[in-house]
Amino acid sequence: MTKQWVVRAVVASSLVVAPMMMQAQNKPAPSVTAANSADSARVSRDLLTSTVHEAWLESGRNEDKFFEMVKQCAEMSAQKRGVTLPDTEAAGRKMGLLIKTNARRDPDQLLYAVVDAAVKQTAMPPTRAAK
Repeated sequence: MTKQWVVRAVVASSLVVAPMMMQAQNKPAPSVTAANSADSARVSRDLLTSTVHEAWLESGRNEDKFFEMVKQCAEMSAQKRGVTLPDTEAAGRKMGLLIKTNARRDPDQLLYAVVDAAVKQTAMPPTRAAK
């Protein structure tokens, strides 16, 4: 499971990128803390198709809501890949730097793609059963 401080480092670095993106979008903010599975699925679809900047705007420019969006992406990525994110400060810094660098390189990237790339480079390899 993704550790909270790792994801907070990711969010903090991602927020550095958001102000430099000047596209204005008027989309309603999705409910990040969905009450039922139908809402959760909708949020996941919204996250999968949102750029970093769009996700920031969808959060209402609220750090806590944006943090939850990034956390959902990181948890989904780690789960789909069958990996675990290390619980170290160094891993959090590495993940945050990767996200910041990739988001600046192309601000119109999907948030999930940016987070997934950071998860791939930061995660511990899956454990394999001994033969």
